[in-house]
Amino acid sequence: MRWPPWAPKTPPTEPEQEARTAANNDPRHNYTNLIDWNAFTEPRTLIATSILTTGILGAVSLHGRYFRWFPDAVSISPSYLRRRSLLGRVTSVGDGDNFRMYHTPGGRLAGWGWLPWKKIPTSKKELRDKTIHIRLAGIDAPELAHFGRPAQPFGKEAHEWLTAYLTNRRVRAYVHRQDQYQRVVATVTVRRALDFPIPFRRRDVSYEMLKKGLATVYEAKTGAEFGGAERERKYRQAEWWAKLRGLGMWKGFRRNDAWESPRDYKTRMGLEDPMHVKGEVKKK
Repeated sequence: MRWPPWAPKTPPTEPEQEARTAANNDPRHNYTNLIDWNAFTEPRTLIATSILTTGILGAVSLHGRYFRWFPDAVSISPSYLRRRSLLGRVTSVGDGDNFRMYHTPGGRLAGWGWLPWKKIPTSKKELRDKTIHIRLAGIDAPELAHFGRPAQPFGKEAHEWLTAYLTNRRVRAYVHRQDQYQRVVATVTVRRALDFPIPFRRRDVSYEMLKKGLATVYEAKTGAEFGGAERERKYRQAEWWAKLRGLGMWKGFRRNDAWESPRDYKTRMGLEDPMHVKGEVKKK
């Protein structure tokens, strides 16, 4: 038995040829003798089999680790949380601190965007149940108007900025955990060609919103997620500077007794009720 099949055939020795001839002429010949079982224990067979098996297992592991596609936040493997990141394209922005992303594992190197069978859907019908709902980690943005409730000041500005900043762009999401609203809380970064003074610099989206005064640091008693103490310190510093300079929603807040943070607004509007919020998230 030759392994691999394209290996050159080794001529049998004289004793091996005599043994084969005797076996073929024996009327009691058993058909199982047609298989040379000893060939399976030959070193070249064992080595080739080991290489092939290792290659198959390696390919399966590589696919699961780097090229596995997730259609939504619920399907993300727990092994990814706090360990891995997801690459994708933003398809829509729902509010000032959340958006939807179509997962493109491997990015352009894996063929997304240029191979015929790896096209990113564009219509709402094609995207249904095929996007990951992401909640930006570490921040709270002002609320938009929902179901008769008034919009919070700068809610529209925060939503418009995030929409312009992310829509149709490739982003990388460092996933931390899943929340109760079928979303994944993640630190999101984006690269932009026209980024002055360093093009294609990686930008932390949450940090950029805090710098512009379009969000506050997440202040809920439970569920706060920053992706590490160092990032939380960075976020709080960005918020402090925006507040000091009176940027965005911080404009005039020291002189305005009616100023209200996104967290206070949610508490006043009763948006802290999980069942109430969950129903709204589904309707967005």
